[in-house]
Amino acid sequence: MMRWLAIFCLLLLGARADAAPDLSFAITEGRIQNHFFRDGPVAAHAVLRSGPAARLVFAFPAGNSGAGLWLREATVWRLTAPLRAAQRQQTGGGRLRGIVAELEADAARLTVNRALVGSIRVLRDYGYGNPIPAEVEAMPVIAAGKVTWERRRIDGGPGYSLVVTVLNGQAEMRDGAVVLTSHKGPLRLRIAALTGEEPLTPLSVEQIFNHPDRENQLQRSVAFLAYREKLLAGSWQYETYFGRDTLMTLALMMGELRPEPIEAGLGSVLERLDSGGEVAHEEDIGEFALIGRPGHDVRHPVLDYKMVDDDFMLAPVLARYLLETPEGRARAAAFLARKDRSGVSFGELVLRNLRFVAARARPFAANPGAERLISLHDGLTVGDWRDSQNGLGGDGRYSFSINAALVPAALDAGSRLLSSGLLRDYGAQGTELGDMAAMAKVWAKEAPMQFAVSLPADQAEAQLAAFAQTSGIAAPHPVAREVRFMALALDAAGRPVQVMHSDVGFLLYFLKPDDATIQAALGQVIAPFPSGLMTDAGMLVANPAYAGAERAATFDNTRYHGTVIWSWQQGLLKAGISCQLARGDLAQGTRDLLLQAETAITAAIERTVSFRGSELWSWRLDDGRIVPQPYGQEAGHETESNAVQLWSAIALSKASICG
Repeated sequence: MMRWLAIFCLLLLGARADAAPDLSFAITEGRIQNHFFRDGPVAAHAVLRSGPAARLVFAFPAGNSGAGLWLREATVWRLTAPLRAAQRQQTGGGRLRGIVAELEADAARLTVNRALVGSIRVLRDYGYGNPIPAEVEAMPVIAAGKVTWERRRIDGGPGYSLVVTVLNGQAEMRDGAVVLTSHKGPLRLRIAALTGEEPLTPLSVEQIFNHPDRENQLQRSVAFLAYREKLLAGSWQYETYFGRDTLMTLALMMGELRPEPIEAGLGSVLERLDSGGEVAHEEDIGEFALIGRPGHDVRHPVLDYKMVDDDFMLAPVLARYLLETPEGRARAAAFLARKDRSGVSFGELVLRNLRFVAARARPFAANPGAERLISLHDGLTVGDWRDSQNGLGGDGRYSFSINAALVPAALDAGSRLLSSGLLRDYGAQGTELGDMAAMAKVWAKEAPMQFAVSLPADQAEAQLAAFAQTSGIAAPHPVAREVRFMALALDAAGRPVQVMHSDVGFLLYFLKPDDATIQAALGQVIAPFPSGLMTDAGMLVANPAYAGAERAATFDNTRYHGTVIWSWQQGLLKAGISCQLARGDLAQGTRDLLLQAETAITAAIERTVSFRGSELWSWRLDDGRIVPQPYGQEAGHETESNAVQLWSAIALSKASICG
């Protein structure tokens, strides 16, 4: 009888006692343990946050769904058994799939502050302090030492379940809160987190990489985020499609990837273009697509087009794949002939985007001036990868990365795609799109200089000294000459947001700028902080030393796009330098500066190798020295870094594919 009971339990949990999971690995950053698991249709990320504000999150790529448990008391978590797959039928119909985790807390009693099951976007909103819609609440049910939060999706479809079993104690309600108590010793829990959302179709390490290595943690991280339907941006907060992240990852990683993930990513972007040719930024899927939209068909994502930079990334990445790689050239005709769900060919969709690019770029190309640069959308303060509210300074309207790099790159790529003849069968007409090559030259020459900042030596020294004193950084040597750099953005009046930045990497990677532009771009980037961007913790993505005290406060090391380090930005700069060094038309002085910059960024990457797969990290002062620390685990940090981020896999790239 006991033997049959054991077999029944294995069937209930969907466990495979005789086989290891497809993926299983862990990453610890500071107080956060991240456990990744994928086995058949089940993919899950368990996030164990210890210390104050202890928390458990179980995130599923299926429908970007999950479950979260926030605790009142501080505790330290320990996983006591490997994660395992689970599945069962939900009452009322529908199959739930997920994982079972066995944990030990160093506390004997824990109080649940909050429990949520449903969309990861809702869990993310809760972390930001946003209100939670009443229809997604699940009330706890306590019975036989376990507490269950379970409900159906708000349209009645298969839903979500979180079951917490106290293995050595009890669960009870006290003063309106769920309390978990052990009878003796540390609290031991078994947690089953399940979702009813449809699973994605995974790509294996062998299907993704030209040189697969299942022991390589970065390759496994990419595999966790890679599916036939789309590539996911990051886990746990961004386990769904993001246009920009997909395109930048493909650009940076193209030399390491097999055609299947490249075409999965490009196809997902093309399939989500709007009727005017704009690239979708993010998608609301699963239950999040239903909230506030009664009657919406959950099978169709709700797409967000508020970003501007991704619109100009598609053509350069497509051109690199279809024109610059042997696999892309061989597969180009078949790829462009594919059709989206509505029956429109990829070739037609590419032309749709190129028409959009040409139309947006034409006014500046005809008459260069700051007011004819491409701005963020009206009413928004975000539009490029620095998409926190203050990422462009709050009042930045014209982004450097968009205007100085991506627009001319898109025009040049569009011209090359048209010249290739690949789009002829889809209605391409050179006169219709105008002379994209000529427009590209105007943009490449004129746009970067719109962002030029020049400060007299005495003014620069005074600002630098004030910033150093406020930030606690050792004062730099006296400023001997005029300081020049390119501003992060321009405001609505065309005035520069005087923040140094890492986005010159876009310019070096996607374009072939002249000597003067390269020297202007690199001059301050490779200087040590606070004069430039380089620190012992890596290359900062922003430095407001010359921006004044008020603006500097919005770019400190607690800010998502402040004086912090992003892994992929370091990789982007290194790749861009490599592309420039491959040229044969640069002056020796420019080459010397590029070699100096290559040495600096290589050293920065090597110093921070332990963070290389992370989304971003911050730093702290230790006896006057800047040392790296995880982002999102200190008071005041705006959000939390993801342990795996798609574009952070740039560290795997051994050679850049340059346009």
